[in-house]
Amino acid sequence: MKLLAKFNLILLVVFGVGGLIISQLAHSWLQDDAKQKVTDQAKLMLASSKSIRDYVGDRVSPILVPLEQTRFLPESIPFFAANSTFNYLRKSYPDYTYLETALNPTNPADRPADWERDIINELRDHPSETELSNVRPTSMGPSLYIAHPIHAMRDCLQCHGSLSAAPKSMLDLYGSANGFGWKLGDVIGAQIVSIPMSVPIEEANHAWLQLLLFLIGVMIVAILALDAAVYWFVIRPLKLVSETADRVSRGEKDVNPVRVTSKDEIATVASSFNRMQVSLAKALKMVEED
Repeated sequence: MKLLAKFNLILLVVFGVGGLIISQLAHSWLQDDAKQKVTDQAKLMLASSKSIRDYVGDRVSPILVPLEQTRFLPESIPFFAANSTFNYLRKSYPDYTYLETALNPTNPADRPADWERDIINELRDHPSETELSNVRPTSMGPSLYIAHPIHAMRDCLQCHGSLSAAPKSMLDLYGSANGFGWKLGDVIGAQIVSIPMSVPIEEANHAWLQLLLFLIGVMIVAILALDAAVYWFVIRPLKLVSETADRVSRGEKDVNPVRVTSKDEIATVASSFNRMQVSLAKALKMVEED
């Protein structure tokens, strides 16, 4: 195997191992970054929905509750306000979901799906948990969800504590079958937001592919540049020394010395060869004179 081929093999191994490590680290970092972006979006949506709930509870409900003597107004309920507001957002972002759901709601529309029920039960079983987050598979690809527990507050018990204390206007609207028996402080539901990860993951994969192509391009350019340098500064001078030595070995007498203008190790080899050539010529001349 020639010197240049050995050199290229070493470069391929070094660049290959280094590129593999870099690409794997970059892929992991890009995937984590994509997940973090989705997480930040989800937390922003949760904070926005909480602001809506707080606003309705603090500013809207005190105005609407006195009007509910004859007709129950769902708009006075923070649950209803947050869910309804998000439904407007879904017109622009249909893949995003947000729901404030309860295991035993008064409004049937607030009942959880199976996967949401599992989240609520997990929060009920671990009261110290303030947030659950995970990625779940969906028909549209992986989706990240974040869930915060909803506890039964004192204001909630005015409608959901006992059936006898519930407002008649609410019973007329939703009936008396569900939504009662809540206990103060219990986890009765969850605030859940779910955001698809397909787009950020696709962007991360595209960025990773671009990085991979860039690394391959850099490797090819580097190998070609190093090959040219090795040939010009190492192989070419050594080839000149080899050809000169071959001519001397065949008995040629008028062989010009090797000329190397550099001051590196190759020049030292060439200088040593030139001295050897001069010494050999002197020795042959002495033999001929004898």
